[in-house]
Amino acid sequence: MNIYDIAAEAKTSISTVSRVLNNKTNVNPEIKKRVEDILKKYDYKPSAIARGMVSKTMKSIAVLTADVRVSHYARIVHAIEHEFSKSGYNVNVCNTGNSRDECIKYININAEKQVDGIVLIGSIFNELINSEEIISTINNIPVVIANGHVDGSNFYSVMVDDKNAIRSAADYLYDKGYKDLLYVCDMDTASAKTKVNGFKESLKLRDILGVDQKIIKTIYGIEGGKEAADIIIDSGVKFDGVVFGEDITAIGAMKQFKKRGYKIPEDIAIIGCNNCQETLICEPELTTIDNKPELLGKLCAEILRNITEGKTPEKGISIQTEIIEREST
Repeated sequence: MNIYDIAAEAKTSISTVSRVLNNKTNVNPEIKKRVEDILKKYDYKPSAIARGMVSKTMKSIAVLTADVRVSHYARIVHAIEHEFSKSGYNVNVCNTGNSRDECIKYININAEKQVDGIVLIGSIFNELINSEEIISTINNIPVVIANGHVDGSNFYSVMVDDKNAIRSAADYLYDKGYKDLLYVCDMDTASAKTKVNGFKESLKLRDILGVDQKIIKTIYGIEGGKEAADIIIDSGVKFDGVVFGEDITAIGAMKQFKKRGYKIPEDIAIIGCNNCQETLICEPELTTIDNKPELLGKLCAEILRNITEGKTPEKGISIQTEIIEREST
């Protein structure tokens, strides 16, 4: 059963059936009921592609993220899906890992599906899609990067002020009387590098020497946090406060610091970043930076929605963070 069969059985035109399918008002009520009865009789479901050709929109958005299991990314995805579902859009979520090949694969798939827009979550995409091959594939599709930036007329950005976030965290600890701070970096993205620069800036403003030696490198996650704690303790360096670029790594470090006899915050103050749910269930509860992922996702959705409605959105928006003080400081 197709639109031609429906028109024939309803004894009307194809264009009239199309108007009924698209909920247009300029249809004779009697004919409309006749068409609707036939649609119900055959349980007819119109092709999304055919409907898209008529309405000039596929009502579909693609969201690419490195790993949707990461709670920070998941919260952004949820906010985007929630915003678009209110407007009847379908949201396709794609996990790319840190692989350029996977990124290219999903970009091509969604370009072929003629999605109405793409959201890229994370500064990792600054590098993953920054090639002529990828950019040319999506040059007719609006793209919003959550906390990233790529030059291009069809690219838009919603940025978190990561530099100011970490600088403020260090300033906060100094203002509370802590003097010997370290920073733990567990990623190699543009955002992670910006966070490191924020920490360095806070120290340099206080004329603290040897800033580079106060940066500890590890891997992301609980085990990376444990490893960082061991590195710090075994190095013999003087410290009374540690700022982390990610909550989950900070929680792993707290676990290891406590295992090795340190009290938090009596011996060490610890701050994480992302304000994930895990910060409330660890012991002590973790002071963290709220980088507002729900707001980030909502703003990304608003930019794309404005474009689909023919409006001209801002090319770049900045979000300011907030320190959430808990028991670890």
